Amino acid sequence: MRDAVIVAAVRTPIGRGKPGGALAGIHPVDLMAHSIRAAVDRTGIDPAVIDEVIGGVVSQVGEQATNVTRRAALAAGLPESVPATTIDRQCSASQQALRFAAHAVIAGDCDVVIAAGVESVSRIPMGTSLIDADNLTGVDFMQRYPQGVPWQGISAELITARWGLSRAQLDEYSLESHQRAATATKNGLFDAEFTPPIADLEYDEGIRYDGSARALADLPPSFRNDAVARRFPEIGWHITAGNASQLGDGSAAVMVTTTEHARRLGLTPLARIRSHIAVGDDPFLMLTAVVPATAKVLKQAGLRLSDIDLIEINEAYAGVVLAWAHDTGADLRKVNVNGGAISLGHPLGASGVRITATLVHALRERGGRYGLQTMCESGGQANAMIIEAL
Repeated sequence: MRDAVIVAAVRTPIGRGKPGGALAGIHPVDLMAHSIRAAVDRTGIDPAVIDEVIGGVVSQVGEQATNVTRRAALAAGLPESVPATTIDRQCSASQQALRFAAHAVIAGDCDVVIAAGVESVSRIPMGTSLIDADNLTGVDFMQRYPQGVPWQGISAELITARWGLSRAQLDEYSLESHQRAATATKNGLFDAEFTPPIADLEYDEGIRYDGSARALADLPPSFRNDAVARRFPEIGWHITAGNASQLGDGSAAVMVTTTEHARRLGLTPLARIRSHIAVGDDPFLMLTAVVPATAKVLKQAGLRLSDIDLIEINEAYAGVVLAWAHDTGADLRKVNVNGGAISLGHPLGASGVRITATLVHALRERGGRYGLQTMCESGGQANAMIIEAL
């Protein structure tokens, strides 16, 4: 039976996703091409053997529109014969790309696939694709959800309130994320996953090495709204720029093949994809699907949470991670051990495979066997995957 193994997993350092960020001058095509090229160089294979490139991008507009992955694959030097496509599953876009890559090699449709992702938030700000979109739902959706679905920040506030999480808890988690990322950077723990520097950026730009609880406590709420407060009086307005993910610029790429084909190519697999699933959940709370996704992916793999050595869950908001940990019973000492999106940054379409690159190399560095990654998605969905280090 064919399997799916990872033979390369790389990512750029993440730049701040705003004008003046270290990667703001890099076109998204060149940014994605940088990681694709690095994955090929890491393996040393003839790029002509690559069957397909699948890329994830969230804001598919402007420079990131019209199948940016195809242009990036060509910019990376891949033969014109290698096809490429771009998908949008919101924050899980590139994790879904990796899932499709695994499906393709397991099914025998492909032998070598690169799953990649990119987002240049500094050049294409989040929400740009919604400009002039007066109605995103149509008639039938509103008939099913006549109360409407709040925007993501309000969903995160509702989760924080309904799980009884305090501002202090959110800030404490966030400070720990920065401290873990700072320690990992100082100890060179990201070196194995980093591509060669791009635009002279050698490390993740958003880490606060001198962060403090006082500085986090002084930040104002990000989503306070009087009308929403009247509708949802339970909201405490605890979410700030300090306990939510930092928007970032970056790219990442993972090369997937089978054990047999890796042997033919002279490659040593880094990890095997044991299970990979997607689930839907309440679109109103929107960000809670990571809980059922975790249960489903463990069941598919025949494992328990206690079998998992390391976990990567996207730090979209500190409250999402803490609510997930409460419901799953996860040990936070195993979670995002080198920091997460709060400290490293969240380059949207690239974050799925960025997390994979971090998880693969962290398992190998720590001698772990099983790793789990999961990500919430706008719209009330989530991806989850379990890998086994080899």
